[in-house]
Amino acid sequence: MSDDSRLWDDVDAYFTSHLSPDDEILTAALRDSEAAGLPHIAVSAPQGKLLHLLARIQGARNILEIGTLGGYSTIWLARALPDDGTLVSLEYDPRHAEVAVRNLARAGLGERAEVRVGPALESLPRLADDHPDPFDLVFVDADKANNPRYVEWALRLTRPGSLIVLDNVVRGGRVTDPDDTAPDVRGTRAAIELLGTHPRLSATAIQTVGAKGYDGFALARVIA
Repeated sequence: MSDDSRLWDDVDAYFTSHLSPDDEILTAALRDSEAAGLPHIAVSAPQGKLLHLLARIQGARNILEIGTLGGYSTIWLARALPDDGTLVSLEYDPRHAEVAVRNLARAGLGERAEVRVGPALESLPRLADDHPDPFDLVFVDADKANNPRYVEWALRLTRPGSLIVLDNVVRGGRVTDPDDTAPDVRGTRAAIELLGTHPRLSATAIQTVGAKGYDGFALARVIA
């Protein structure tokens, strides 16, 4: 680990301890995800708190998450909802979904948050058919190769004023490397270009460092 990485981790730990401390529910969600062998790719605590605050600022009543993993970010988001709010999270891997459902139940959010299993691009058309209310916030954190298609679906399922959050858009800086044609980088570039040119969106991107390394996220507001 480089000196810079150690410093990033120290600062993240400092921010976490003062601004977004994990409680037992969140700690257990991470512990059970690790015990089940899920990859260590959940958002950090400060990032989870950011998602929570964004949902609160939005006054979100309906949230869509694409990519559940073990439900850590799902808990942060669902806790921002009012009592009659709903969250739908789409997860490709049934094993991941099982862990997430248990974590959500332990958090007392099983009635508020629904996990749908299967490829997101198959779940999204069905979701459009049976969820007539637009989503106030969409968090995209799934396979990066399909990011442009997820953004397009997010636009179909939202309204003017909704917020779309796209995670992991820096890829350790690889997003700017013209020689890197890996599917995750190509998908991320295509999504950023779509966010920047689509007439219904106003967007920006933020670089981040910390416990998740060097990465970032994009924010897009639906304006029409």
